[in-house]
Amino acid sequence: MPRHASPPLPAPLQSSCDGGTPTLVIASGNRHKVEEIAAMLDATGLRVAGQPRDLEIKETGETYLANARLKAETVASLTGCWALADDSGIEVDALEGRPGLYSARYAPTDYERIHRLLHELGDSLYRGASFVSAMALANPRGIIVAESEGICRGLVLHAPQGHGPGYAPIFYVREAGASYAQLNEFQKSRFGSRGRAARAMAPQLRACLGLEG
Repeated sequence: MPRHASPPLPAPLQSSCDGGTPTLVIASGNRHKVEEIAAMLDATGLRVAGQPRDLEIKETGETYLANARLKAETVASLTGCWALADDSGIEVDALEGRPGLYSARYAPTDYERIHRLLHELGDSLYRGASFVSAMALANPRGIIVAESEGICRGLVLHAPQGHGPGYAPIFYVREAGASYAQLNEFQKSRFGSRGRAARAMAPQLRACLGLEG
């Protein structure tokens, strides 16, 4: 278990990043995602901030990594800061990988997204699924300098267990013996797709920002 509490949620960036300690902007307007990534990376020596308020970036890429690149490039170019972006989704085997890239757009709310997926899957005994995450890091000029991906295999439950954002309540993580919504931060970092992508990104992040040693 971690020896320290999760860091507080980074505040949205209010000004450009010029000089001083490097600032890493998490390129997302999703409060939960920003908090989770900041906790997973625990980027010692960095100021961590959320992206500028009211910034919306259309996810027009054809892969998770393409969307992550787009968001990181845009935020880095606008702020003059290092920017880290994530894109992720749930891929259900019996639904030929749906909702996948469109997980966040499958319905207007988390409740509706979950119930649409459960309705489409029905009573199928074949409930294998994956959470997939991709991360991209852009330098202050908006150039992608590092990428990573993570996958978490699991099962789609017949009904929600626990409370959490997105599809977390209906995604059962075998390695943890619980739904993703029931995992603590340490378990999310260890087993989750975003945690795996963050662990793969961490050494690249330290090297790019000169934080080795």
